[in-house]
Amino acid sequence: MSAAAPAAGRMGHLRTQLGHPMALYYWLLGATALLLGVGLAMVMSASSYLSQEHYNTPYYYFQRQLMFAALGVILLFIASRTPEKWWIRLAWTIYALALGGLLAVLAIGTVVNGHRGWIVIGGPVRFQPSEFAKLALIIWGAAIAAKKRGHFDTWGHILVPLLPGGLLLIALVAAEGDLGTAMVMSPILFALFYAAGAPLRLFAYLGVLGIVGLAALSSTHGYRIARFASWLNPSADPSGKGYQVLQGRTAMGSGGILGVGLGASRGKWGWLPEAHTDFIFAVLGEELGLVGTLMLLGAFFVLAVCMIVLARRTTSTFARVAAIGVCAWIMGQAMVNIGAVIGILPVTGIPLPLVSYGGSSLVPELVALGLVVGLARAQARQPVEASKVDLEVAA
Repeated sequence: MSAAAPAAGRMGHLRTQLGHPMALYYWLLGATALLLGVGLAMVMSASSYLSQEHYNTPYYYFQRQLMFAALGVILLFIASRTPEKWWIRLAWTIYALALGGLLAVLAIGTVVNGHRGWIVIGGPVRFQPSEFAKLALIIWGAAIAAKKRGHFDTWGHILVPLLPGGLLLIALVAAEGDLGTAMVMSPILFALFYAAGAPLRLFAYLGVLGIVGLAALSSTHGYRIARFASWLNPSADPSGKGYQVLQGRTAMGSGGILGVGLGASRGKWGWLPEAHTDFIFAVLGEELGLVGTLMLLGAFFVLAVCMIVLARRTTSTFARVAAIGVCAWIMGQAMVNIGAVIGILPVTGIPLPLVSYGGSSLVPELVALGLVVGLARAQARQPVEASKVDLEVAA
């Protein structure tokens, strides 16, 4: 027997495993669990100094994140067991709740880190409706596409109500001053149109509209111009606007191949602003090194591949559009966050999905992944009947 035979046998076994109907389901759960576990460990490490300074315990932020994670996992389980037809039936209600939350922010919202994006419920309890709006946009957009299945051949069906409804949510988020979240929601809207089968020329029009809107919003606020300038040349203001970027690079560079060890970061001891939120990737790079960052990127890559494969395999319009929408959300936000930390993109204040501290972002992300996990489970168990929901909706 040649030496190549065992290797060929192993590759065949691997292809068989990946081709199993439930493979996407387990890979999605595994990658989500890995990212959530890494996130909890990094929040505990990155927030320990700040937590000790403000609350006399190194575990305050970690305990809150653990609570958010527990709630998110429960909702992930519920979402994964929710039938597709119920998501479609609840889509307009979910959209209305998101719209109401964004309007409430403009009326009674609290300003945090320069933008009015939070609603305070009481004491330290607060939430950010714009994070829920991402999830609502995906569910609502996928339901619209399912109802219009086979009718995306005229501009009226293509644009209404998805385009004005999506732009309204994005505009409200931008009006709160949260340009970073608005930038993440724009690719989500693009992805919904793409997965629904919109003609390619629509994306050229939307791209021009997005560039003009981004330029207008950026040029009308001095701090955004200053942030953009600090990205181009952070050394010009090393103790001001460029401080966070430079400290993030220092932390990343000091990690080397294997890192300085979990919990041994020096940047988190007051040197790196937002170490447990926006710049947690820098702490991860410092403590776990190149190996840790590649492991994290690998988990995101697995999530992306699974969602794309699910979208290609399913015959359900809702499942295809929702999977691509969630993929655009998680991957787009991860790229914006990591790009800002390593210096190839401006700092926007966007958290790293499933990893950064914050229940307002973590819980909707877990619900969205629960939705995709449920769609993968349904697709694996009923591959032939997956399009029945579309037929029922169309009828």
